[in-house]
Amino acid sequence: MAAPKPRHEHDDLVAELRGALGGADDVVDDSTRRRAEYSSDASNYRVVPRVVVFPRTVDDILAVVDVCRRTRTPLTSRGGGTSIAGNAVGPGVVLDMGRHLRRVTAVDPDARTATVEPGVVLDDLQRAVGRHGLRFGPDPSTHARCTIGGMIGNNACGARALAYGTTAANVVALDVVDGRGERRRAAPGTAVAGLEALVTERVRPVAGELGRFGRQVSGYSLEHLLPERGGDLARALVGTEGTCAVVVGAEVALVEPPAATALAVLGYPDMATAADAVPALLAGADHGPVALEGLDARLVDVVKRHRSAGAVPDLPAGAAWLLVETGGTDEAGAVAVARRLAREAAGGTSGAGLASGDALVLAGGPGTAAAAIWRIREDGAGLGSRTPAGAPAWPAWEDAAVPPATLGAYLREFEALLADHGLDGLLYGHFGDGCVHVRIDLPLAEHPGRLRPFLWEAAALVAGYGGSLSGEHGDGRARGELLPAMYSAQARAAFSAFKGLFDPDGILNPGVIVDPAPVDADLRPPAARPLRVAGGFALRADGGDLTSAVHRCVGVAKCRADNGGAGGFMCPSFLATGDERDSTRGRARVLQEMANGSLVAGGWRSPEVHDVLDLCLSCKACSRDCPVAVDMATYKASVLHAAYRRRLRPRTHYTLGWLPRWLALGRRLGPGALHGAARVLRWGPAARLVKSAAGIDGRRDLPALAGGAGPVAALAARAAAGPLAARSPAAPEGPLAVLWVDTFTAGFRPEVARAAASLLQEAGYRVEVAGGGACCALTWITTGQLDGARRRLRRLLDVLAPATATGGDAPAVIVGLEPSCTAVLRSDLEELLPSDPRAAAVAGATRTLAEALLGAGGGATSAQAETARADLSWLAGRLAGRTVVAQPHCHHHAVMGYDADVAVLEAAGASVRRLAGCCGLAGNFGMERGHYEVSVAVAEHAFLPALRGAPEGAVLLADGFSCRTQAAQLAGVEMRTLAEVLARPED
Repeated sequence: MAAPKPRHEHDDLVAELRGALGGADDVVDDSTRRRAEYSSDASNYRVVPRVVVFPRTVDDILAVVDVCRRTRTPLTSRGGGTSIAGNAVGPGVVLDMGRHLRRVTAVDPDARTATVEPGVVLDDLQRAVGRHGLRFGPDPSTHARCTIGGMIGNNACGARALAYGTTAANVVALDVVDGRGERRRAAPGTAVAGLEALVTERVRPVAGELGRFGRQVSGYSLEHLLPERGGDLARALVGTEGTCAVVVGAEVALVEPPAATALAVLGYPDMATAADAVPALLAGADHGPVALEGLDARLVDVVKRHRSAGAVPDLPAGAAWLLVETGGTDEAGAVAVARRLAREAAGGTSGAGLASGDALVLAGGPGTAAAAIWRIREDGAGLGSRTPAGAPAWPAWEDAAVPPATLGAYLREFEALLADHGLDGLLYGHFGDGCVHVRIDLPLAEHPGRLRPFLWEAAALVAGYGGSLSGEHGDGRARGELLPAMYSAQARAAFSAFKGLFDPDGILNPGVIVDPAPVDADLRPPAARPLRVAGGFALRADGGDLTSAVHRCVGVAKCRADNGGAGGFMCPSFLATGDERDSTRGRARVLQEMANGSLVAGGWRSPEVHDVLDLCLSCKACSRDCPVAVDMATYKASVLHAAYRRRLRPRTHYTLGWLPRWLALGRRLGPGALHGAARVLRWGPAARLVKSAAGIDGRRDLPALAGGAGPVAALAARAAAGPLAARSPAAPEGPLAVLWVDTFTAGFRPEVARAAASLLQEAGYRVEVAGGGACCALTWITTGQLDGARRRLRRLLDVLAPATATGGDAPAVIVGLEPSCTAVLRSDLEELLPSDPRAAAVAGATRTLAEALLGAGGGATSAQAETARADLSWLAGRLAGRTVVAQPHCHHHAVMGYDADVAVLEAAGASVRRLAGCCGLAGNFGMERGHYEVSVAVAEHAFLPALRGAPEGAVLLADGFSCRTQAAQLAGVEMRTLAEVLARPED
C-alpha cells in the first residue's frame, strides 16, 4: 500500500475544495485559528490539519473524498472530537461531520431501526426514538456530544453495552464511501471484489485471535466477515476509525429499555476486590444487570473538592464502589431486584469482600440521587485528568479490557506496574465488561520519554490476560504501534490487506492501526512552553503557569453539550452558534497553540487568540460545569491584561470597563446630577450619542440610573452605619452582618439593599452597611485591567477587612447582593491578591443573602440548606402557593451555587422552578457593539422561552443585574431580586 505522496507547495488544495463545494468560506476553512481549534481531539496528540471542511450534504462528502483521492491528501473524519486515542486528528483535511449533518432521517418503530446522518449527536437520537419507547443501546459517557459516526468509527460502548452490546452489535447497515471513491451500502452479504478471497486466505487462519470477548476493540474486527458470524461487512467496518471508509449514513438497531431502573451501590476496600466480585454478580440468575461500573473513591473526593460535598450522596463505606443498575417493569420492581442483589453481595452469595454489610439502593431516573452518582461516573474522563495532588494526568492507557473473570488479578498487577514506574491514576470503568479507564500522571511535558517503556509493559500485561489494548475508544495514535503485543504478524497482515481493498493509496486517516505512527510522536504537552503573566492572576492551582491552566482542557467537550437542558450553564456562545470556535474547548485549543508558538505565532496579541475569545461571555460556568475546572473567564482576562498592559485599549474597556468610575463621578456631583443624567439619557438623541461614543450597540437601551436623594439612595451611599430600622427589632446580641452595597446595586437598584437589610434583621443579625464607592473591580477584571483591579480591591479590603478581625466579638459575615460582585470576593480576590492575608479572611466571610439567612457557610450545600430550614420559620407562608421562576446568575451558579437560595424560597412556601442557562447579556458583553445577535441567541436558547412559558402569576426572580436587564429589554418583563421577593412578597 502506497503512502500519501507529499503535496507540492504550488498545489492549491483549498482552491480545489472550494471549487468542488461551492466556494463558501464557512464550509472550507484554512484559517490559522480554525486549524488550531482542530489540532487535537480528546487525546494527548497534536496534528495540525491543512484545512477543515464542514460538509452540508452527502454530495459534499463525496466531493471532498474525490479531491483528496486525486491529490493524495490525507482525510480524517471527525464527529464530536471526543476521541481519546488521537483517532480524529490528521495532517490533511479534517472533515467535521457534526456541524451540519445532524438529522435523524427515519425511525421505524415496528422494525426498531433508525436511519441517521453521521453527525447526529447520540442524545438527539435518543430523544427522537424515545418518543416510541425505544433507545440506541450503547451509551458512552460523552452521549450529550458524541456523534453516531464517531461511535461507529471507534466501536463505542458505554456503561449499558453490558446489556445491549457494542456499537457494532447495533448497526444494521452503513452507507459509506471508500478511499477509491466508491460508495456502497455495507450490510451482511455485501459483495466487494477481493473480499471473499481475503476472508479465506487471511482472516480464517487467524480467526482464533479475533473476537475472543466482548470488549476486544483493538485492531479490525474481521471475525464479522466469516460466514458463520454473518458475513457482515457493516460490522467489520465498525471500529476501523475512518481508515477504510467514510461513513455518510447509517441504519442502526434500537432496543426497548426497562420501564424503570434502580441503582445498587456496593462498597469495597479497593478496586481489585471490587473487580473480584464482578463474575458472581454477572452470574446472578435473578438480576441480570443493565450496567455494572467500578468507581474509585478518590474520584468522588475530586467531586467533593470541585463542586462541594453536597454534590455527592452519602455512599456505603469503602475505597471503591460497584454501581449496579437493574431494570424492572416499574420502580418497585427495579428496586426490589437491586435490593436482592445487594443482600446477596453482603452475604457473600454474589461476591465476597464488601467493606461493610451496607449497600445503598436508589430508584433511578432524572433528578435522583442515582442520577447524581451516574454524573460522577460520566465525568470520570475529566475528573481523573488531575491527580489528588492536582498534577496533570493523561489518557496514556485509557481503556484496556480483559475478560471479566480475570479483572481482579489484572488490576493487582496493573497497580503494581504503576508503582514500579512511580505513577498513579484514578481507576473507574465498565467492570461488568472487564474494561478499565484510568488517567495516569505521566510527566509528558517534562519527561515524554517515560511514555514508551510504560506503554509496552502495559500492553504485554493486558495481552498476557487475553485482553485488548482498547476496550472501546479504538487504537488511534495511542495504541496502533503496540498491536504486535496483542496480534501476530499474520493477523496484522490481514488488517493491512483489508484496508488495502478499500483504501489502496492510504489516504484515509493514515498513521492509525495499519502503518501506525509511533506512540510518542506528535505529543501535545511537550510542545508547549510555560506562560507566566506578569501582574496577572496567581493561578495557584496551576503553579502560576497559564500553559498548565489551559492544558486542563483535555478535550472531553462537555462544553459542546446542551447543558442548558442538562442542568448546567456552559458554554452559552457555543449553544448559540454551534461553532467549535465558541466552545470552551475550541478556545483552550487556540490558547494551547499560542503556548506552542509555531502555528499561532503572535503571542498575547495574536489575532487568532482575540478572535476566539471575542464571544466568550466570561460567565465562569466552565469553572464549575467543566469536569476539569477550566476557567475561561480567568484565561480571557489574563490574555487581555497581557495584550493591553500599558497600551491603548479598545474603547469599551474605558467606557463599560470603567462604569463604576463614571457612576462614582456622578455621585460626587450630587443626587441632582444623577437625576439629571438619568433624565437626559431617556432622551433618544442623547442616548444614541452616548451609545455610539461608548461602543454600545444601538439596539440596546441604557439601564436607568437610580437618581434622587431619598432615603434609599442615602442608605446605598453610606460607608458605615449603625443598626438600621427594621420591621422587627434585631436581637441585641445577634451576630453582625456587614451588608456590602456594590456599585450596581447602588447605581441602579438601591432599594434591594433596603430590602436585604430588613431581612437580615428579621433573621437576627445586627446590620451595618458598607458601600461608599468601595468597588470589587468586576468590570476591570472582565476587561483584563488587572493592575487597576488590584488597586480597587485593596481599597475594598480597607472597608471590609476590619469586620473579619477576631477580637472580643465573633467575626462578621459580609453579605453581597449582586452575584457577580459577590463571586469576585469568593474567587478572584485571592487570585489577584494572594499575599494579602485580608483577602482570604474576606473571601471566607463573604455570603450570599440566602446563605446568610440560612446561617450556612459560604457555598452552602443541599444538605446544609436542608438542615437549616428550621431556622427559617419566620419566613413560613410568605410565598405560600406561589411559583417562583428563578434565574441564577452564571457567576452565582459557578462560584457560590444556588442550593441555599432554593432552600430559602421553599422555606417561604414557594414552588421553585430553577432555570438553567445564561441570560446572554453577561455584563459588558451583550452591550458591546458586535455582540448583540449572539447575546439574543443565547437568551433564546433557554432564558427567554422560560420567561414566556412561566405560569400566570409566577414570581420572576433574578439577582443578577444583567439577567434583569436582559429580561426587561428582550422580554419586556420585570424580574425581582430574592431580597425584594421575600421582603415584599405582595408586590
